[in-house]
Amino acid sequence: MGQPDLNRRQLLGGLGGLAVAGSLGFAAVGTGADALASGAGTRVRYWNLFSGGDGANMIAMLDAFRKANPGIDVKDSTLRWGNPYYTKLAMAAAGDRAPELGVTHLGRLAGFAPERLLDPFDREILARYGVREEDFDPALWKRSVIDGKLYALPLDIHPQLNFYRKDVCEKAGLIGDDGNLVPLTSTDDWFDALKAAKKAVRRGIQTVGVHASDQNFAWWFFMSFYAQAGGTYYDSGLTDVTFDTDKATEVLEFLRRHITDGYNVPGAPDAEHFINGGAFVWEGGWSVPVYSGPKLDYGATPLPALFGKPATQAESHAFVLPRQAERGGAGNEAAHRLAAHIVLHAVDWAGGGHIPAHLPTLSDPAYQKLRPQSEYASAMDHMALEPEAWFSGSSGTLSQRIGPVVVAANLGSVKPEAVARRMRRVLEGLLEMRNPMGGGAA
Repeated sequence: MGQPDLNRRQLLGGLGGLAVAGSLGFAAVGTGADALASGAGTRVRYWNLFSGGDGANMIAMLDAFRKANPGIDVKDSTLRWGNPYYTKLAMAAAGDRAPELGVTHLGRLAGFAPERLLDPFDREILARYGVREEDFDPALWKRSVIDGKLYALPLDIHPQLNFYRKDVCEKAGLIGDDGNLVPLTSTDDWFDALKAAKKAVRRGIQTVGVHASDQNFAWWFFMSFYAQAGGTYYDSGLTDVTFDTDKATEVLEFLRRHITDGYNVPGAPDAEHFINGGAFVWEGGWSVPVYSGPKLDYGATPLPALFGKPATQAESHAFVLPRQAERGGAGNEAAHRLAAHIVLHAVDWAGGGHIPAHLPTLSDPAYQKLRPQSEYASAMDHMALEPEAWFSGSSGTLSQRIGPVVVAANLGSVKPEAVARRMRRVLEGLLEMRNPMGGGAA
């Protein structure tokens, strides 16, 4: 039996932990008011959360679409990243004031009440514009489908990476004959490499940046190495916790050692240290423009497989159709067309460091020329993902509750064994919570 639709009051009550009252203005850059006043026959209001370099790339892609499709009036608005964006999008969908097209992190999809707050894509319309299931990574496509309906169209993945300075690593003897970082396949290999690199790093610069004090990065890096060790969180039915505290403790001790052995300084500006001569920094692929700007001699790989199988944390941006009571007609067709256009022309998007979800794009000569982007495209084959649950996804409840716990282990305020047990309790507690948007796991 279906649950009743959410109204604005119910949604605000359920989202009370996601946004404070003062943040509900959601300052937007773009055309929120203008979009509503537009008299264009075919209009697409498009909300996204892309700022900085991502925002510039998206604007360029939208301008290209407008030039190719002069009969479609695209009104784009950029909203604040994180929970403010998701709360705004949910409120608009619940109040029948939603745009024709939006963006989400794919990890948030299971909890976004697709049957109530999102409309499914029409696969026949997408097919007319060249979008085919077989052209996408099966894992991404699977996470986009709920109850047999396609509720998201993947645009990219953005993985965590190991950035390395080739000039510094060359001095440390860590560059192979191919000009890239030598393979590192165990924790011993990694710390031997750090020991050698530390001698090549000038005084006052840390050897490696691991964002030890940042709750999001701390969680993402833990996820990566815990997945390498074969760790899991829940059973397939999301009824029992399968978290392995022994494996978790081993990973937490590994992360903590970067500080105790003197390779990382907690709270230091990791990006600045890398730019100024550090050997390594772990960051998301979105940092490529940051390091390409100063024209550093650097490379990037997925996080090294130090605990067994390759795995690196990744998220995915995806297009969604926010719920409209009377969705259809030319506006809906144009929304499908716009999403398909951007997905199929993602070489430009890849300039921001993201890996295109559309697999044929990866063999495009223009993508192959991108460095270091094309060098870490294999991360798509080894994604460490959060559980398909309502509390997962970028800036979601899981990361908010468990990230600070990992930071406590990184900084030494709580012993790794105790942190691992606390992490398990967090995972157990989340199973007892209800999704404030009324949805559930896929």
